[in-house]
Amino acid sequence: MPPASGILLCLLLAVSVTRAAQPVAIDWAAARQHWSFVPPKAQALPKVKDSAWPRERVDHFILAQMEKHDLTPTSEADAPTLIRRVTFDLTGLPPTPEEVRAFLADTKPDAYARLVDGLLGRRAFGERMASLWLNLARYAEDQAHQVGNNSSLNYPNAWRYRDWVVAAFNADVPYDAFIQKQLAVDLIEPQNKADLPALGFLGLGHKLYARGRLDVQAEEWAEQVDTVSQTFLGLTVACARCHDHKFDPITTRDYYAMAGVFASMTKVSLRPDGKDEDGKTNADKMDPGTLHIVRDDKPHDLPVYDRGDVESPGATVPRGYLQVLSKNEPVKFHQGSGRAELANQIVDPGNPLTARVFVNRMWDMLFGKPLARTTSNFGATGDKPTHPELLDDLAVRFVQSGWSVKQLVRELVLSATYRQKSQGSESNVQLDEANTYFWRMNRRRLGIEQYRDAVLAVSGDLQSDGGRSLDVDAADHHKRTLYSKVSRRELNKTLMLFDYPDANVHAARRSSSTTPTQKLFVMNSPFIIAEARSLAARLQKLPDDDARIRQAYALLFAREPEADELALARDYLQQTAADSNMTAWEQLSQALLATNEMLYVD
Repeated sequence: MPPASGILLCLLLAVSVTRAAQPVAIDWAAARQHWSFVPPKAQALPKVKDSAWPRERVDHFILAQMEKHDLTPTSEADAPTLIRRVTFDLTGLPPTPEEVRAFLADTKPDAYARLVDGLLGRRAFGERMASLWLNLARYAEDQAHQVGNNSSLNYPNAWRYRDWVVAAFNADVPYDAFIQKQLAVDLIEPQNKADLPALGFLGLGHKLYARGRLDVQAEEWAEQVDTVSQTFLGLTVACARCHDHKFDPITTRDYYAMAGVFASMTKVSLRPDGKDEDGKTNADKMDPGTLHIVRDDKPHDLPVYDRGDVESPGATVPRGYLQVLSKNEPVKFHQGSGRAELANQIVDPGNPLTARVFVNRMWDMLFGKPLARTTSNFGATGDKPTHPELLDDLAVRFVQSGWSVKQLVRELVLSATYRQKSQGSESNVQLDEANTYFWRMNRRRLGIEQYRDAVLAVSGDLQSDGGRSLDVDAADHHKRTLYSKVSRRELNKTLMLFDYPDANVHAARRSSSTTPTQKLFVMNSPFIIAEARSLAARLQKLPDDDARIRQAYALLFAREPEADELALARDYLQQTAADSNMTAWEQLSQALLATNEMLYVD
């Protein structure tokens, strides 16, 4: 029995919860005045004093804010830094020494633009983009809960969705179509079999045991609502499952209207012959053509369950869209599950969120900091954008461009803002230490995919295969890290060590930690040691130590070594004795792979 004070606290909390659960009348006209619910508008270019600095439209907006806050732009990064930066950003891989030399020798005015176009045309661009997208889509190949060896709920062919995402970004599938295909390609284009893997966005969602129970099904609906609303709309709609959203104009009625869409579909494993797997097929014996997708199944509406309790159903709510994003009353869905109608509402040019959310994610990827910090929460508790006019202008033009992702990325990396050095003036630091106004480039640490891929690339071991996933720590896994197994049950320790997010939930952004265990990994990992040996063997093909040192710096850092670095490496080789495990060159190779310069991009 708790003490009296504890009982009182429990009673107070119960009253508080009860009151919070009561529906509150929402002034929808006022609610739609929140910045993210107001449709973005085309912006006039702001006036700037330094009219010679801007290269792209975005630069005018950035410079106007700099000048307003007495900041000055940082000078342009040198050519080796710039090619290393943009190659990592667009492909997730380092430039080769040959590519660096060619870029440095190209004196034509459009040399950088042609470099960018070439990078956008590589398969590696789609792989880089997929690394971002799969975290948003909570991509995984198993389930968080598994009894014994029962893997019947796993997804052995999840890689088919991953490869589709890579191909879609490489083909520059318009972003609106990219969304529609992932939510409802089977309904929108019934004859389009080639894009069926896209339905893995929904089909790879959580599957729980006892799926015949209503309360278990409700958990799966909630997961789908949460992933779809955060990924595409930047809203936390699932917060309204048990009561009206505490902060945003989203009601429980809105939640169950959207949840009804997902309650009206079922996850299936579709074989190439058009039949469903029985759910008992092994991770190893499944036909490689089998897809983990969804299909409509007995479309129906849901009641509003009081406080989320499926034992307490209330009034039935028609499947439909959020009221705050509808013109007046919430849009109702009538065609099957409503997946196609939901997709169409999300990509409607009048939707104020979809384009804003995506261009904000792209800005984050390329500049290391988004314009609106809470990338998956554009609601009342999210941060307002630092440059609202710029975000609007980008969103409007993104739609007008035909939702071209490559055109958006191209504009951003061609900008003067992107080309700045990462080190700036002390006077700017005093005024804006956090670089809120982008007066310099942000130095960024490579994600685990970029770092591991770079190690494989410089050692000469990288393979370009896609397809089935391999264990990231497998000795024979020389494919890009993207093609590694991702587990919800137990995330690989190497991935976890370098901040790969939990695959159970939508990941808005990657965290970036710096820990001693990361350096210990580089010192002791069998993978790093093996790649250090491969790098040393690659360098040994050159005639002398000076040439080898220069080639190592060209491979790893895209630059020539300074005189003191060259001397230090010579001394290291002379003073380091080979041991039973590694030669002096292998030890130097490992030391270079462990440097901060290898792990960071300026």
